[in-house]
Amino acid sequence: MIDLDIKPAQFHRRTIRILTARDQKLTLGRRTLIMGVINVTPDSFSDGGEAFGLNAAVKRGLKFADEGADILDVGGESTRPGSEPVSLDEELARVMPVIEALAGKTDTPISIDTYKSEVAREALNAGARLVNDISGGNFDPEMPGVVAETGAAAVLMHIKGTPRDMQRDPSYDDLIGEIKSYLMDAVNRFKKAGVRAERILVDPGIGFGKRLEHNLELIRRLYEFQGIAAGVLFGPSRKSFIGMLTDRPVQDRLAGTIASVTVGVQCGADIVRVHDVRPVADALKVIDELAGGRD
Repeated sequence: MIDLDIKPAQFHRRTIRILTARDQKLTLGRRTLIMGVINVTPDSFSDGGEAFGLNAAVKRGLKFADEGADILDVGGESTRPGSEPVSLDEELARVMPVIEALAGKTDTPISIDTYKSEVAREALNAGARLVNDISGGNFDPEMPGVVAETGAAAVLMHIKGTPRDMQRDPSYDDLIGEIKSYLMDAVNRFKKAGVRAERILVDPGIGFGKRLEHNLELIRRLYEFQGIAAGVLFGPSRKSFIGMLTDRPVQDRLAGTIASVTVGVQCGADIVRVHDVRPVADALKVIDELAGGRD
């Protein structure tokens, strides 16, 4: 039994807000939105190879849209702990055919999961409407300008270090304060480039440079990241903290994911990023009704 000294969760009352992503508007706060993960990589920590290749990735994206995903998040570089970066050309070769195909087959908004501004630009030109940047714009200084020029929405995430080294003994003097400051700086950098707050989401980065106790405290205190931008995105799906608590392998963490989503929604998450859309969508229909607190 893992014994951690962490304060209980505090439930958060949400209000209705609008996230603008180019020509689409997504309502936040009325119900929890779902971002479906499409990893076009051979080595993702949770589903490496399952959607690698054009046909498999497009099939997964259309399936997710049918199951209730509100956003399809396409990524071509694994950011699991210890992963090595891929080249610009390789990342483009992986994601561009998928985005082009999905944009022609579904109206569900597409997000490009990248920290490279050139990948973001090409993906947005091909029909994507959001950029999901694990570095909050810190890895590529051109990213804020690309988002501003295209009218895209941006998800700005916190990471401590890089995927290669982020889990090497991460520590914080003030977990919430440091992450909140990082995200506020990122939001201000994008605002300065011309991106309005209504086009920005923040993500505290569960598992990205965090220990078990950090992840649990972040989930319980997601409400503290509300107000920084339009809303809060939360990505607990299949992550290692669930494995630590349940002793389950990656492919057997759905129950833990849904439990995390349940608490995360009650504590302030507007959007959940998951690999298992249908069961999470079903759970959210119940969670959103039971959680209450909606205006």
